Formats: sequence, structure tokens, C-alpha cells
Amino acid sequence: MNPISDMFCQIKNAQMVKKTEVLIPFSNFKYNLLKILEKEGLIEEVKKVKRKIKKGTKTPKPFLKVKLKYDENNLPLISHIKMISKPGQRIYAGAKDFKKYEIKGVGMVLVSTSQGIMSSKEAKRRNLGGEVICKIW
Repeated sequence: MNPISDMFCQIKNAQMVKKTEVLIPFSNFKYNLLKILEKEGLIEEVKKVKRKIKKGTKTPKPFLKVKLKYDENNLPLISHIKMISKPGQRIYAGAKDFKKYEIKGVGMVLVSTSQGIMSSKEAKRRNLGGEVICKIW
């Protein structure tokens, strides 16, 4: 399975059972995606931690500890995540084409550009196109 899709599934599943945090295997790409969600206020916090998986393991493996965020009614702030680009079919869009993937006034679209991962709002502001990763609402 796609590691990004797997990460979002872990977050959604943890929110469905009202967990406060979830551990996700580390990668820089995942970390950068989660930092944007933190900046946009969709998750409470993300930080890198090291953990031993098995008793016999000598070197701890890096993980991302994601603190989930809920509204005042204890509902998750992320209700849906839809992957746009997939490993077998990458989707690219120019700065003017992001409208096609956005839901007016709700959520956000994550884009991987030549200048890093950012929201579609930021990419439009900088007039950058790139790979449309997912939309979150």
C-alpha cells in the first residue's frame, strides 16, 4: 500500500475511536505533510520520536507522534481524506488548475511543488504548480 495513504488511514482510524495520538513510521515526506496539517490547525502537534519495536532490537526506529485534534463536540477536525495522486497515476496541476480539486470554503488540498510541500492556497499565491497529493475536509 502507498505509505502516504496508509498514514492517512491510520489517522482516520485513530480519530474514529477517539484516540488522542497515533504513531506513524517516520519519513521526511510524511513529516512535511503533517507539519502543514499542524500549521493549518487540523492536528494538534507532530514530533519525531524513537522507539524500539521488539525487545531484541538494538537501534530504536524513528516514528512520528501525531496528537489528534477534535472540536468542542468531540468530533474530529479531519472528516475526510481523499488521495488524488496514486503510485500508478500521478496527477499534476498548474497554479490555476487547483480549483478543480478544492471544495469551496472547506478543507484544503496538499500539493508537492518544486519548492516543497504546501497547501494549494500557498502554491497559488506563489504561482507554483505541482503534484496534487490529496484533499482534506
